[in-house]
Amino acid sequence: MATAHQAGLKQLDYVLITHYHRDHVGGVPPLGERIKIGTFVDHGPNMEDSDVTNADYAAYEKTVVGHTHVAVKPGDELPMKGIEVRVLTSAGEHIASPLPGAGEANPYCANEPAAPTDNTENARSVGVLIKYGHFRFLDLGDLTKKKETDLACPINLLGRVDLLLVTHHGLDLSNSKMLVWALHSRVAVINNGAHKGASPAAWQIVHDSPGLEDLWQLHYAAQSDRDHNVADERIANLKENCEGKGLRVSAEADGTFTVTNDRTGAQKTYAKK
Repeated sequence: MATAHQAGLKQLDYVLITHYHRDHVGGVPPLGERIKIGTFVDHGPNMEDSDVTNADYAAYEKTVVGHTHVAVKPGDELPMKGIEVRVLTSAGEHIASPLPGAGEANPYCANEPAAPTDNTENARSVGVLIKYGHFRFLDLGDLTKKKETDLACPINLLGRVDLLLVTHHGLDLSNSKMLVWALHSRVAVINNGAHKGASPAAWQIVHDSPGLEDLWQLHYAAQSDRDHNVADERIANLKENCEGKGLRVSAEADGTFTVTNDRTGAQKTYAKK
């Protein structure tokens, strides 16, 4: 709500739910009590049989009543003026053809170990590519490695992106080298918690990915070490008991974009390429 107020918003036209785990959907009921919501977007019914996920999905369903609801499929686009929001993954399915400009053979597939099947909601995440002019932003929710393989091998279906929201909070259940490196992201943001995500192995894969100019984090990863955390000026929250500061991104149609750390006000602009 602080972010909505900061942006001058009195309503949210869309709320996109990647999947039904508590850290992604648990805040929806209180959100719906505090601000007007237009359309809810998700992958359709819950596909994980666990008590906590069933309970959270039931609470979500109650909130959605009376609102427009869209269950998206891979290849769908949300009708948003001025930007393109294309669905890449949903309900365990993925786009079948490469995006425009993508489709190259992926050299990083050869040495990637086979990933196990994941029957949780993570593997059903709605993943989207958001384009504004030449700016490309990728968010795959909590998609896990076997599903990442579908997008990356034997050809890269996604192409390259300017900004990557690091998948699954930077956990090493996701973030396979074959996908992360194929994206050639200019900047990556890990939406981790103090004690969740930014796993050293996944952090290192993102950090070392070809063409990466900067890595930013939502929290200092307290369970990691100094070598696997970025510099303090690129971390929104340094302590576990924090004020919940964020990282904001503004983009221009020519591909220029700026990341701002709300904790410090520091920002960095990445010029068009």
